[in-house]
Amino acid sequence: MTAYVYLPTHIGHTFPGHPENHKRLTHTWDLLEKDGILDRLLRVDCTPADADALTAVHDARYVDLLAQISASGGGMLDADTYVTEESYEVALLSAGGLNNLVDTVCTGRAENGFALLRPPGHHARPVHGMGFCLLSNVAIAARHAQKQHGYARMLIVDFDVHHGNGTQETFYDDSSVLFFSIHQYPYYPGSGDIDETGAGTGEGATINVPFPAGVGDGAYLAAIEEVLKPAARRFDPQLILVSAGYDAHWMDPLAQHQVSIEGYAAMIRSLMALAEEVCDGRLVCTLEGGYNLDVLPHAVLSTLRVLSGDPRGISDPVGVPHGKGRDVSVALAAVKRRHGLS
Repeated sequence: MTAYVYLPTHIGHTFPGHPENHKRLTHTWDLLEKDGILDRLLRVDCTPADADALTAVHDARYVDLLAQISASGGGMLDADTYVTEESYEVALLSAGGLNNLVDTVCTGRAENGFALLRPPGHHARPVHGMGFCLLSNVAIAARHAQKQHGYARMLIVDFDVHHGNGTQETFYDDSSVLFFSIHQYPYYPGSGDIDETGAGTGEGATINVPFPAGVGDGAYLAAIEEVLKPAARRFDPQLILVSAGYDAHWMDPLAQHQVSIEGYAAMIRSLMALAEEVCDGRLVCTLEGGYNLDVLPHAVLSTLRVLSGDPRGISDPVGVPHGKGRDVSVALAAVKRRHGLS
């Protein structure tokens, strides 16, 4: 069984002309309904995350500030990140919805799941939101799984094209969470170098795979097979959380990584196989980036088809990019040496 969570009131968090707006999810939802796949999945409700869940990751003063800005009618956290009158409520429900989905998987009601939620979260730092993100949903979910289900070892996989700096900062000195990120570098937000590997007791528990532009499907799959899987086997996680950003797609306007929908589907298959191997299949994905409205709905639909074993396969109206991706063998070898995986 595959579960999902969706928050219809996400539409209250939107800003005209901004790439991270309500159309990302409304277009996706429309395609999922038309396809009929939702009828075969388990729907999980959204309830607000409580204060303890938020402050397990975020400074209480920042949470209060976010609430105040929203209550006063909205504003800007930075040049890229907006808050509306409804944003705080939407963010609470999104974080709580992902926690509920984690509960559903951790208690065995579903084997895996996907959170159709926004705003995204992986750039939100413990002390401040940024990069379109208000609350660090995946980090909050990881702490929730540790507290509510007693998991000692969590794996977070981030394949959004932008480095998940907020997630990394949250767990940088924490050996209980292995954070693995594939991303374009140098690029926004400027973090994610190979030498960012954790600090203190968390040294080695942050694995960054920074790639230049134009790498394509093969690079992402090689990073998962050659770096993530041996690292995960060594770490032995009890749950895998995935920051599923689809902005590495070759048609996305915000990056240049040349990944296809078939590439994303192959990544999800590989992560499912890893989850079966190390944690009884427990895998929970949450939406991060993805800004081409002709691509994102089909990427999400294809992910849900893979997660649920739908025999119809992927849905890809745009196909693969022209040309071959770049050779990343030298970059991968450097990451493997840095983490003792070679």
